Amino acid sequence: MSQMQTEHPVESEDVPPADEAAEQTVEVADSSAGAPSEPQVDADDADDAQGEDGGDEADGGDMDEGDIAADYLEELLDIADLDGDIDIEIRGDRTFISIVAEEGGDELNDLVGPQGEVLDALQELSRLAVLTATGERTRLVLDIAGHRERRQVELKKQADDAIAEVREHGEDVHLEPMSAYERKIVHDFVAEAGLVSESEGEGKRRHVVVSAS
Repeated sequence: MSQMQTEHPVESEDVPPADEAAEQTVEVADSSAGAPSEPQVDADDADDAQGEDGGDEADGGDMDEGDIAADYLEELLDIADLDGDIDIEIRGDRTFISIVAEEGGDELNDLVGPQGEVLDALQELSRLAVLTATGERTRLVLDIAGHRERRQVELKKQADDAIAEVREHGEDVHLEPMSAYERKIVHDFVAEAGLVSESEGEGKRRHVVVSAS
């Protein structure tokens, strides 16, 4: 990949936080008259619940959004004077973009940041680039240096431990605070096990609670 030298590299601190975008929630209400409201659902959960005809994305938009986001990220790498290979993959109806160091080094770690905070911010900026270019929202997922793949293994273990504890003691288990994307992964693991989970808390304290029912 071509590089562009600059005297003003982009530091990870320059990337704006994505807490507000990542922590949006939607309230799901029962359609029956007089029925109580259901627990809050993460924005990612609501997006995944949309069918092909109910989403905001146009047919064939996945490949377009991948190219747009990849161009944006490649320009960012050039400005920051960093080398990385960008791969685009379509899984179901979602676009996954990964950036890995060309020689397997750790120079991309600054783009991940503590607890993946910089990565989350870059993901939201990539989504914003797609929205600006197409006028359509996107649920693309960005991974850098394999962080999300490693994190998913950790989340699976946390979910399995919580599931086992709920089954043994019958009491709710509160997991550590995590992003909306990671909470969605845990919700899926818990649902596969036949248990129930919901998100509680606000802002950076928002977390998953696993229960038997």
